Amino acid sequence: MTEVAASDQLLVVIDPVARWTDGESVRIAKDVLSAGATTKVCLPEGPEEFARALARRGSRRPVVVGDDRALLRAVSLLHRQRELAGCGVSLVPVGGVLSLARALGVPVGAVAAARAVLDGVERRLDLLVDESDGVVLGALRIPPVGADGGMRGAEEVEVGGLGGVGGFGDAEGSGGSVGFGSFGGGASGLGGHAWLRTCQSLVRTLAARPARVASVPGPGPSRLRVEVDGVTLVDLDQPVEAVSVAPGVAGGAEVEVRPVSVGAEASPLRVVGRRVTVSGADFRYRADSVVSGPVRTRTWTVREGGWGLTLPS
Repeated sequence: MTEVAASDQLLVVIDPVARWTDGESVRIAKDVLSAGATTKVCLPEGPEEFARALARRGSRRPVVVGDDRALLRAVSLLHRQRELAGCGVSLVPVGGVLSLARALGVPVGAVAAARAVLDGVERRLDLLVDESDGVVLGALRIPPVGADGGMRGAEEVEVGGLGGVGGFGDAEGSGGSVGFGSFGGGASGLGGHAWLRTCQSLVRTLAARPARVASVPGPGPSRLRVEVDGVTLVDLDQPVEAVSVAPGVAGGAEVEVRPVSVGAEASPLRVVGRRVTVSGADFRYRADSVVSGPVRTRTWTVREGGWGLTLPS
């Protein structure tokens, strides 16, 4: 656990979707952060600019203003750059997908979250890393059941992506506007604020609308082999309803397998291990609100204290 000084220099990276969906919370967070520390504000337009802003942060501590996907994007980039060990991350949750932020203990109000960035402590948290260099901050589940109880395929639209309209810029201190930078003065020439409000309304509608996917039946039993630290927990001859994996205690992953009940209800199998391998027929999984796959095998390894997140003291 590391104390975070309010005098730190901060790199505040504001996700475009946060600017579109809740500009007021973004403004409040930016004002609180700028009043308590020296800030450089970046407004990336796309993934490349997001990555470039993090790579050029220097000694500044990165602060992500956005939803769960923006946090995952930042941690993934720092992991691929092999810089997570020496670079903690702070989050001001803004957006519609905040279940991971809540689970991690980050305040969801703009003021409270910004104050936690300034006055909180950095806590080292465990991380799941797979063989393709992907990371999982919270829990993963097979099959990838969505919040509506249905399964979404690999075509699921990731509303929290970086593509879009928001402008890129930065400013020291309290300078730098949080807005639609790429519109510039042209917005007034096309109807001014009325035209801009129409665009903002459209973006909010699209962000709130669930992704359209083909109608598919609910996920049935899966035949998967689940191995924990080299020991087979279930094999292909025992169908399972669900598998879940999450960082647990002291460098271990908590694994739960729910076998298909035949007659009497089968009790879930629960173990803790450092290395989890799932294999079998093509399967998808949901991790940190993102659906991945299909894959035939995937191995996740726990990195104890693999990343740092600023949380309230």
